[in-house]
Amino acid sequence: MAKKKAAAVPESLRLANQICFAVYSTELAFNGIYKPLLDVIGLTYPQYLAMMVLWERDDVAVKDIGALLHLDSGTLTPLLKRLESAGLVRRTRNPEDERQVRITLSDAGRALQKKAEAVPIGVAGACAIPWDEMAAIRDQLLALRDRLNAAAAARRIS
Repeated sequence: MAKKKAAAVPESLRLANQICFAVYSTELAFNGIYKPLLDVIGLTYPQYLAMMVLWERDDVAVKDIGALLHLDSGTLTPLLKRLESAGLVRRTRNPEDERQVRITLSDAGRALQKKAEAVPIGVAGACAIPWDEMAAIRDQLLALRDRLNAAAAARRIS
């Protein structure tokens, strides 16, 4: 059986030329590095992100965690409930506004921070890139994310 010859593909449609695929496949590679590091401390990647928010500033409203992590409440609420079940956080209603749920670290959640310090060290080692270069890549990605979010918001408005 003869192989079919591939049709000519414009450069703009080549997989290797897609920034979205470069970001996506890099994310998969990061997941491969993060997973074993996070397994040691008993967290998933989204849980780790939520814990980092709480380690920076304890006693945070769920909506503020969602805004920082770009997660909706449908994703964030079950994640926070699992962290509460694991004894790492407490969820309490704000007495001044019962609609607002606040998240605080438990003693176990605070103690986990020390163990988590190994995670970025492991990731940095796997990347084998000097910190200043890594910071520059991060800043470029954040700027790109912000431009894409602004473009998406502009499309929703029009």
